[in-house]
Amino acid sequence: MLVADAPTDRRSASAPTAEAVMARAPGENFPVASRVLPRAVRAHLLAIYGFARLVDELGDSASGDRLAALDWLEEDLDRAFEGRAEHPLLATLTPTLRACGLPREPFARLIEANRVDQRVSTYDTWEQLRGYCALSADPVGELVLGVLGMATPERVALSDSICTALQLTEHCQDVAEDLAGGRVYLPREDLERFGCTTADLAAEHAGGPLRDVLAFEVTRARRLLADGAPLIGELRGRARLAVAAFSAGGRSALDAIERARYDVLPGPPRPSSGRRALALAATIIESGRRRR
Repeated sequence: MLVADAPTDRRSASAPTAEAVMARAPGENFPVASRVLPRAVRAHLLAIYGFARLVDELGDSASGDRLAALDWLEEDLDRAFEGRAEHPLLATLTPTLRACGLPREPFARLIEANRVDQRVSTYDTWEQLRGYCALSADPVGELVLGVLGMATPERVALSDSICTALQLTEHCQDVAEDLAGGRVYLPREDLERFGCTTADLAAEHAGGPLRDVLAFEVTRARRLLADGAPLIGELRGRARLAVAAFSAGGRSALDAIERARYDVLPGPPRPSSGRRALALAATIIESGRRRR
């Protein structure tokens, strides 16, 4: 339940409403809060999603000074830990912080990722992009494990591989949207390797060089998902199914890119619900084989 009044700080004037932020959840590659989980756990995951999406909205779409808006959000994060947040989504997050004992640092990294977006528009190497993913994606997996009561250094490391794969998948899907926003997340070294230029990224349809780059990145993302797959076998019951669904969401999105023959420029290829279900079944079966 949303319990706080609208934010009053002038730096938050461009902050979207809670309803606008949460309306984005159905379009994600992964289930934000799987219905197989208990209601209380789903509520905690939705609270984390709301925060993460709010950060992205301020970093990507806020009018005016986005860095000032992000500074305000970090201050409101501190207020959330104290039980006096201004924005409704931060007020909703407070019970989750208390019930799950979540640390501040992963939340702060998500904010820092969006500060990076204000000053960095391209990445020369894969290692640079992976460093960005450590800010923009990996904290979400750590927080999910925290909600599930399963966060250990070893599990978080496996989760990082899955989350980085999901972020890379999104970068592959959103080439046109990112370019329109003045950003290119595909590493420059990979673009140059396949002779792909900015003009190729701006075309109506993907040509051979961009398709080659995306095929390379899709393979990389699949490898990252495989690296993180042992995490599923570390979990049991509903938690195992929920984390498998995260991984399967990335897997089915990568399948969709391949089925589109890597032509992502007309719009992000999306898997159907049936394809998602098949990917989830395959992920669970494979995790069972690994355990045996």
